[in-house]
Amino acid sequence: MVLSLRTWPRRLVARPWLAGFIPINAATSGFGVVLPLLILIVLHETWTDVALAATLFNAAVILSSVVWGHLSDRYPARRLFLAINFGGYAALYLLLAFVHTLGALFAIYTVVGLIAPAGASASNLLILEKFTENERANAYASFQEMSIIGSVLGVLIGYFWTLANDALLSLLYLLAGLAAASALALWFGVKDPPRNLTTAQVARHPESLLSRIRVSASFHIAIPFFPRRPNLRAGALARFRRWAREELHHELPLIFAATFLFNLASNLYNISYTPYLVSVGLAASAIFLVNFANSFAQMLLFPLSGGMVSRFGSDRLVQWATYVRAVGYLATAGFTFYIAARSGAFAENVLTFGLLGAAIAAYTTASSLMLFRGLEHRDAGSLLGVSSALGGAAAVAGAGLSAVLASFGSFRLVFLVSAGALLASLPIWTAASVAYARRKYARAGPPTAPAPDVAAPEPRRAPESVAAAKTH
Repeated sequence: MVLSLRTWPRRLVARPWLAGFIPINAATSGFGVVLPLLILIVLHETWTDVALAATLFNAAVILSSVVWGHLSDRYPARRLFLAINFGGYAALYLLLAFVHTLGALFAIYTVVGLIAPAGASASNLLILEKFTENERANAYASFQEMSIIGSVLGVLIGYFWTLANDALLSLLYLLAGLAAASALALWFGVKDPPRNLTTAQVARHPESLLSRIRVSASFHIAIPFFPRRPNLRAGALARFRRWAREELHHELPLIFAATFLFNLASNLYNISYTPYLVSVGLAASAIFLVNFANSFAQMLLFPLSGGMVSRFGSDRLVQWATYVRAVGYLATAGFTFYIAARSGAFAENVLTFGLLGAAIAAYTTASSLMLFRGLEHRDAGSLLGVSSALGGAAAVAGAGLSAVLASFGSFRLVFLVSAGALLASLPIWTAASVAYARRKYARAGPPTAPAPDVAAPEPRRAPESVAAAKTH
């Protein structure tokens, strides 16, 4: 089965209301850089505190994903959920501008994590419901472009703002205004659709799955072999064991394992990267510029990633992207040996983080297609639930491991561990590709030769050892 994704939209803005997602993505992109800088520069705290804040945030996202997923399935009020998400961001960003203690920042950032999944589920389902089957591929490609353009604008705004006055707290006012602009634009610019779909529909559309994974690894999908009623739980473990045995002959467990390692490495690296840049003496404006290189590279490569999958194949592209990311992590570890002599290795970090942005654009598209391909004719809801749980576990584990290594390790050790996790995932991706090819061949069956017109002579009997070798 050959799968492809439309990542280059026929129209940049498929519907005018999709442009309402640009300001919120600018706000969240800028805030992603601002938050660790608030901890490190404004509050004068440590790398460990940045990692702890990320751990609390990711844990809140995992827990609230279940709640928001159920609410999205039960109440089709998409605009309301988006208003809660985006309006909540605006209020919390403003509140953070008046925070002077680390405890208060932790509390507010945790609340940000609690409302974060509300918009992710609602925006994805809104597109599924507002566009017809023929329009959805282009609609999701347009939605992704709006998201990436917003991300680029967000870090550019942060760069020019901090370059002019180096005022991080006042930047929060601007980010709050952007979030509020999206809340108002979508509230007045789009109506709730008449038809109601559920989060399980994500598994039926590759573009929807890609869009959802790019936003967050965690989203609500029910896992039926863990029943809610107590009288059914006795057989749940037996059903899980039967399911696990069946999965041993499928590539999905390998995809889950490789994805877990990739997400673990990415979270560990990304959480530690800004503290590392601060530690080598880069100013806030320079750190925004480094992040701009990452977002800009994604903006350039993501529209081309669907064509790259068609040309090279998703299996090969996943491995290339993973390898490039690992090389980038190793390069960052190498910078730690001579940063004092090279003024923080600013140019090197711009180039490396830009390369990592290009790699993640290719990886996300290719890995989403591999996952979608593996879900064919399967219980997609349960399997996406497993994938979601592993994605959340990787996020929390990466943040927690960053906090541990911050206590007694070094940035160099973090980057080396991250690179090692990525390199360890490469043979697992290869095994997943082999398992898929084997399963595809077994399903199709060996090719059958046409019946001859005349009786063929009886073939010579092969030696025992050769016959046995061919059987296996």
